[in-house]
Amino acid sequence: QAVPVSIFRVRPNGARETYSSGIVNPTSMAISPDGHLYVSSRFEGVVYRIEADGSATPYASDLGVPCGLVFAPDGTLFVGDRGGTIFRIGPAGRVVPFVTLPPSVVAYHLAIGPDDDLFVAAPTFDTCDRIYRVGRLGEVRVVSTEFGRPQGLACDAAGDLYVTIWFFDGLVEHL
Repeated sequence: QAVPVSIFRVRPNGARETYSSGIVNPTSMAISPDGHLYVSSRFEGVVYRIEADGSATPYASDLGVPCGLVFAPDGTLFVGDRGGTIFRIGPAGRVVPFVTLPPSVVAYHLAIGPDDDLFVAAPTFDTCDRIYRVGRLGEVRVVSTEFGRPQGLACDAAGDLYVTIWFFDGLVEHL
């Protein structure tokens, strides 16, 4: 859906201001190591780089339904395509399919661990979904099957993974 304002900025004092317009169906955002904002348009299959003045420049395209973004410390951008592909995009914008996982009904949720491994949640209609850990060479392993529709991931410097869920059906396990 096209909306008059795609992105708002909220200042530390709580003031809301228009920041960027023209991105159709913006879904995910990530800040690069050099401080730039990147935004995916799942309608267009594009990731945009947002300039300081709020203008949007296409950074990478042909990404399916991109709805999960995260940067590695080296500037590599990982993009989750709801159809099942995780793309790796280098600092020059070159798009390479990285791994293929089962599709998600909603979105991919991504986080980078302190060892640069990629954590991925792909919610489905199952009672419990998998959370994957993907190594830098593309090796995939399941780290959890205990969470119902994981909606967000974050990993701290100690390697602890934090997971938000829609519902819970199982026991908490150490990841």
